[in-house]
Amino acid sequence: MKITLKVNGRIHELDVNPNRTLLEVLREDMDLIGAKCGCQTGDCGACTVIIDGTPILSCLTLAISNEDKEITTVEGLTNDGNLHVIQRKFIDNTAIQCGYCTPGLVMTAKALLDTNPNPTDEQIRDYIRGNICRCTGYTKIVDAIRSAAEELRKQ
Repeated sequence: MKITLKVNGRIHELDVNPNRTLLEVLREDMDLIGAKCGCQTGDCGACTVIIDGTPILSCLTLAISNEDKEITTVEGLTNDGNLHVIQRKFIDNTAIQCGYCTPGLVMTAKALLDTNPNPTDEQIRDYIRGNICRCTGYTKIVDAIRSAAEELRKQ
């Protein structure tokens, strides 16, 4: 089936099987490997992308259901090779260890800060509750998101 997806601001015409997930198409057909395949059941958040401003689990959504929608992956956050402030703050706050969950957490954090530029720690923790990190714990992740929010408010 021929579909057109708008990913990271670019239009992509693809021929895909109707039962393929957006995660599969992003990783296998478009070589956008930031979103990770963690559980394939929607429990870990490693595959999170932003679709029309909302964090979505790409392992649970069919690629064909996303025509005419704005899809942003973690690769789409960089600007001329420069990391987005959220990505930088994850590094600065050592909120990364193995890194498997990081792209999903970054995308979830972006969706939160796009809608709530001044979240409390409780709101941050609540918003990222669908993202599992087995390495860092969540304190440094919350610190990174709070720090990113502070910097974004200054811009």
